[in-house]
Amino acid sequence: MALDYDLSSIQEARDLARKAKEAQRVLAGYSQQQIDRIVAAMSEAAAANAEWLARMAVDETKFGIFQDKVKKNLFAAKNVYEYIKDMKTVGILHEDPQNKVIEAGVPMGVVMGIIPSTNPTSTTIYKALVSLKAGNGIVFAPHPNACRCINAAAQVMHEAAVKAGAPEGIIGCLTKVTMAATDELMKHDDISVILATGGPGLVKAAYSAGKPAYGVGAGNAPVFIERSADIKKAVSDIITGKTFDNGVICASENSVLIDEPIKDKVIAEFEAQGAYFLSKEEVEKVSRVVMTPKGGMNSALVGKGPKVIADKAGIAIPEGTRILIAPLEGYGPGFPLSYEKLTTVLACYVVKDWEEACHLAIELLNLMGAGHTFAIHSQNDEIIREFIRKPVSRILVNTPSSLGGIGYTTGLAPSLTLGCGTIAGSSTSDNVTPMHLINIKRLAYETSRVETRPKADCLASSISADDIAEVVKKVIAELKR
Repeated sequence: MALDYDLSSIQEARDLARKAKEAQRVLAGYSQQQIDRIVAAMSEAAAANAEWLARMAVDETKFGIFQDKVKKNLFAAKNVYEYIKDMKTVGILHEDPQNKVIEAGVPMGVVMGIIPSTNPTSTTIYKALVSLKAGNGIVFAPHPNACRCINAAAQVMHEAAVKAGAPEGIIGCLTKVTMAATDELMKHDDISVILATGGPGLVKAAYSAGKPAYGVGAGNAPVFIERSADIKKAVSDIITGKTFDNGVICASENSVLIDEPIKDKVIAEFEAQGAYFLSKEEVEKVSRVVMTPKGGMNSALVGKGPKVIADKAGIAIPEGTRILIAPLEGYGPGFPLSYEKLTTVLACYVVKDWEEACHLAIELLNLMGAGHTFAIHSQNDEIIREFIRKPVSRILVNTPSSLGGIGYTTGLAPSLTLGCGTIAGSSTSDNVTPMHLINIKRLAYETSRVETRPKADCLASSISADDIAEVVKKVIAELKR
C-alpha cells in the first residue's frame, strides 16, 4: 500500500510539473501590464483570506500564535507586494545609451517551492507572488505536517491568478506528500529552479538536485546589548522578536550577549518585561526537553509558549512569563541551548566588552547559523560598524531581529527566504525577490572597433618544395640512428 501511495504521489508531481510548464509557456508571452494585473489580484486575495489561512495553519501545525500568523500572511500579501509591484521583470528592463547595452528580463520557467511547517501559509503566499511577478509558474512541495493549509493557500493564489487572466495550472501543489514526490519534483525536467525553505537536510537535497536553487540555512541569531544601548527599548525589541509567533522565524533571536557594565540593569529590565531567568538546574531540565541528544530541536516544542515548555520540563514559572532565558557558561555539544531554538527560549551570556561579544558571536554562528543574521543594540556607530565584517548576511541595528531580518521593521527587501551566502553553502546572501527568479539578456552594440592587422608577408613563399624534402630526409635519417 505504501509503495502504491509513493507511486501515486510521484505521478501527481509529474502531472503538476507538466501542467505548470504548459501554463508558463503561455504566461511567458504576457506583457508586464498583464503580469502586474495578475499579481495585484493575488495580493488582494491573499490579504482577504489572511485570517482563516492563519487559523488553519495554527490548527494543523499546533505552532505559533494565530494573531502573529495573520500578520505574517498580511506581510507576505501586502508588504512584499508593495515592494515588488513596480519592478520591471519582463521585456525591456533597462537601456544604457552611453554603453549601448539593452537589458531584457526573461522568466526562468517553473519554480519548485519547498514550504516549511513553521511559516506555511505566509511562505506560500510570498513564493507565489515573487514567482508569478517574474513570469514563472510554481509548484509547491508542502511540509507533511502543514499540507492542508499550504494547499489551501496555494488554491487561493491560483484561483485569484486564473480569474485575473493567468493560464490554468500556473500554480500547483502536491496533495500526496512523500519524499519520493518531493525528490521527483526537484529533478523533473520541467522544473527550472528550486526555492527551498525547510530543514537543513531538505535544503541540502535541493542544492544536490542538479539545477539552480536558492535555500536558507539555520538562523541561531546572536543579539548583543552594548553598554550605550537604550536598555528598555533593546529588551522590548528582543522579547518582541523572540516571542513573535513564538520564535519560529529563522531570523529570531537565539542568544543574548549582555555587556558586563550594564548586566544588572539589563537583567532587571528583562524581568520587568516578563522574562524568567532559569536556574542552573532548570537550564538542564529545559535543555533535556527542548533539544535532542544530537543537538537538534524537539519538534514537539517548536513554536510553543513558555508555560508549555516549563510544564514539560517540570518547573514552575510566574504567571504571565513571556520568555525563558537560560544563562550559559559555554557553547557547543555540552550546552544544547546554544544551538538554534525555534521557540520561546533564549540563551544568555555576559561579555566584558564589544570585542568579546564579537568573538562569541562568531563562535555561536560557526556552531550553527553562519551567514544568516546578527543583531546589535547600541548608540555607538563606530562599534556597530565593526560588526559589518562578521560572517553574516544581515546585521540588524536597534530592531527586533526576526522582524528586521524579513524586512518588516527595516529597509531590507521584504522576503520570507533569507539567503545565507556561500559561507553557508547558499547561492545568495540576499533576501530573495522576483529579480532572483529571472534571466537577464543583454543586447550590446559595438562601442569600439578592433583595428585590422596588416596582411603578414608569407614566409612560406620563399621556401621551395625541394628544400622541404631535404629537411624531411635529414630528420628521418636522424631517427634511424
